[in-house]
Amino acid sequence: MLLENVNTLEQLSQYFDSIVELENDDLLFASSYLRGFIEVAAVDFGDDEQPLSERLAQKVSEQLQIARSELNPNDQQIVSHFWQTLQPAFA
Repeated sequence: MLLENVNTLEQLSQYFDSIVELENDDLLFASSYLRGFIEVAAVDFGDDEQPLSERLAQKVSEQLQIARSELNPNDQQIVSHFWQTLQPAFA
């Protein structure tokens, strides 16, 4: 699945599932880490069919900033880079 085709939370979840096939440890780690933050934040915005929104992205960004100390610097960079690649889908 291409990120350009992702418009809803359900589609984003399918995109994350497709990453497993790439067998890239960094990408798998970042997607799993971010998936948790996105799913927790999304509870306030609707169900799985909800469109991805800037408000949801903002909430995820805020939560990632708060949790920043959970990760070592290398992992922070991996997650941050992957989050930047996902953000256009939320616009």
